[in-house]
Amino acid sequence: MSNILLETDRLKITEMTMDMALDVHKNSLDEDIRRFVPDEVFETLEDAQETIEFIMSQYGSTEGPLIYALITKEDDKNIGYVQLVPIGDGKWEIGYHVAKQYTKKGYATEAVSAFLPVMADKVGVSEVYGIRLLENKASGRVLEKCGFETFFTGEGPYHDGVFEISKSVWKK
Repeated sequence: MSNILLETDRLKITEMTMDMALDVHKNSLDEDIRRFVPDEVFETLEDAQETIEFIMSQYGSTEGPLIYALITKEDDKNIGYVQLVPIGDGKWEIGYHVAKQYTKKGYATEAVSAFLPVMADKVGVSEVYGIRLLENKASGRVLEKCGFETFFTGEGPYHDGVFEISKSVWKK
């Protein structure tokens, strides 16, 4: 049983455990992950296990990355993750992914809106950034619904390349 960080109406946001590796691996293989967050694709079960081992080692710290599984209360399915990742200069970025079959149901918005204030307090910041590819309109809607304000749209660095991106900030 994993440690539950917090609960929403429909989700348990929990620490990852090694028995989640197969779900993490499968959830990482969909086309949106490959396109929007290519460094979070785990081609093999072993890749997922190695990453989870690292993630588990971070839970006692405030250094990050701090990554938590999204588990549905209704049927106990691991449908994705939400994370807070340091991006330098004391700044942190929110990240999230919901498996394709669970998208467009409000899970990402529900998870991010609950996770943000808790994790901002944990790492001691009053601002969190959201950076996305401009074409990822669903992610933009999540950020907007969770109170992020866009401050930059244009070409910028993103996952080892330069792309059309949008940067937003959430303030406590």
